[in-house]
Amino acid sequence: MIRAHKIRLHPTPEQATYLARAAGVARFVWNWALAERNRHYEAGEKPTALKLKKQFNQIRREHFPWTSDVTKNASDQPFLDLGKAFAAFFAGKTRRPRFKSKKKTRPSFYLANDQFELADHRVWIPKLGWVNMVENVRFVGKITGARLTKTADWWFISIQVEMPDPIPVKRPAALGLDVGLNRLATLSTGEEVENQAFLKTALSKLRQANKRLHRRKPGSKNREKARRQVARLHYRISSLRDDVLHKLTTRLANCYGIIGIEDLNLKGLLKNRTLARSLSDAALGKLSSLLNTKVEQRGGQFIKVGRFFASSKTCHGCGWKWEDMQLSDRVFLCQNAHCAYYQFTQERDHNAALNLLGEALRLIGLVDQVVSGTGSDEDANLAVDLT
Repeated sequence: MIRAHKIRLHPTPEQATYLARAAGVARFVWNWALAERNRHYEAGEKPTALKLKKQFNQIRREHFPWTSDVTKNASDQPFLDLGKAFAAFFAGKTRRPRFKSKKKTRPSFYLANDQFELADHRVWIPKLGWVNMVENVRFVGKITGARLTKTADWWFISIQVEMPDPIPVKRPAALGLDVGLNRLATLSTGEEVENQAFLKTALSKLRQANKRLHRRKPGSKNREKARRQVARLHYRISSLRDDVLHKLTTRLANCYGIIGIEDLNLKGLLKNRTLARSLSDAALGKLSSLLNTKVEQRGGQFIKVGRFFASSKTCHGCGWKWEDMQLSDRVFLCQNAHCAYYQFTQERDHNAALNLLGEALRLIGLVDQVVSGTGSDEDANLAVDLT
């Protein structure tokens, strides 16, 4: 298992200039390799990352001598990254690789494990020297590489460490999780997690900062100051959101061995102009991704229930379905006279979480079938006890 530890750096102004130059070299080489690959492909050839690298090294000293002023990894790694990007594109996993823009692309470059050293709160980078780090690497294992990136005004180093796979620990407890916008998550245990909507809270400050940015003269120092302020606001919002998501997913992964969640069509939902910003602010896709990774790392099971499963309209006790249920109906009321929950008011999202739990257990074979509309009171009690 490979884990990554992202640490903030404290470079001097001269060191920050070097890091920016190295990132610029990596971006230039990527664009050169992509242009050459497209040219070879149009000519009927099949270029590889190794061929493109050899071609670049033959003309490097004559045409691009400034690329040698920084670490060689800045000009070597983009060829491998481009090869991986095209492999993922042909596999249907990502879109076709594009050219990188100086203004829009996040500055970054890669360092191999033999191209840097770690000491007490510092890292050694070729042709630069020692750079201070905020903290030491907290993972113990074989270091496989590192990538340096710039976010807002700060440089970060993400160090990849190869660690032994953790020993799975049996956690018999199961959980159903219903996510949404009114509340970030509702657990089948009845616990509710608030959607703090960090972007919505900071929207007024962000608008003021963007207005200040567009009033500044292009190319001026004041415009650069305004741009940095906008970048810092965005970074603060994302950091607050990530903190909440990581704490929530870590707690759930440590406590539950089986977690069921609805497989939402987030790409389709984001096309709704009314909900797009709120959905992006909640980061439901990242919540599901983090939970999936952490549960599997701990030896648990993460089950995605089909998006067409009527978790909100169905009674978790008997299976009666409220066909004409509206989005404004926030309380579920079962109308089946044979159900143990007949005329029992229950919060809509809590009922959905219980249904997701039952369906997840059915999908992995721990429950033979979902409780139907003709189920007995004992079946309904069974569904509740599983929470």
